[in-house]
Amino acid sequence: MGLFKTNPFGHILFLKRWLIRIAGVLSHRRYRGFNEMEIEGSDVIRKLPDTGVLFVSNHQTYFADVVSMFHVFNAALKGRDDSIKNVGYLWKPKLNVYYVAAKETMQSGLLPKIMAYAGAITVERTWRAKGQEVNRAVNPDDTKNIGIALDDGWVITFPQGTTKPFKPIRKGTAHIIKQYKPIVVPIVIDGFRRSFDKKGLRIKKRNILQSMVIKDPLEIDYENETVEEIVKKIEFAIEQHPSFLKVIPVEEIEAHEKLNERRTWEY
Repeated sequence: MGLFKTNPFGHILFLKRWLIRIAGVLSHRRYRGFNEMEIEGSDVIRKLPDTGVLFVSNHQTYFADVVSMFHVFNAALKGRDDSIKNVGYLWKPKLNVYYVAAKETMQSGLLPKIMAYAGAITVERTWRAKGQEVNRAVNPDDTKNIGIALDDGWVITFPQGTTKPFKPIRKGTAHIIKQYKPIVVPIVIDGFRRSFDKKGLRIKKRNILQSMVIKDPLEIDYENETVEEIVKKIEFAIEQHPSFLKVIPVEEIEAHEKLNERRTWEY
């Protein structure tokens, strides 16, 4: 019976464990070999409860970002201080780690489908599909699934919904925070866009210093803070507020404002 134990989404944990082990071994040198990753905040990971944690991060590639987090989280839980040295930390990985990803992306090939089994919560984009702009309602099952994942463990989300920097935070993330009241941990990454192609599968350049900073949980008044206030708090925490740009083109500001008006309850 233990061999076929499943998580709330019906994924067999025995298979998930081996997928994480294999993917971890195959990808380890991408963060410690071909390139190096500088980590800060492992102690934050060790202080977190086993469930009810939402990680919010900026986004640079489709897959390399989240794979690196699986490495860092598991290494930290095994006592590594800001290091992923010795991939043995993945022998008994934390299995209740999930990440939010676009359904379209995770169905785009065999490898994404395999990676989805390792922990993806797939959601339908409400503003874009197959490279075209769309305008469709939020699928309530998507929100429900994120809640189920938070009840079971940790969830990683990229609230900008794009790998392009300094794009607006989607308000749907703030709605989820107000609804499920998770501990919200910001993460800031860098170097992945220079290291990998857009998908994060092919090494584009070697000897790049990647970095990951895990910050202390945000202080949030779930009942009284507005969605807009939480959005702004996340923007600053993951260093994606326009004020972090030295020079902001007029077009960028205008696009930012337009998207902020549109993206209510979007993923």
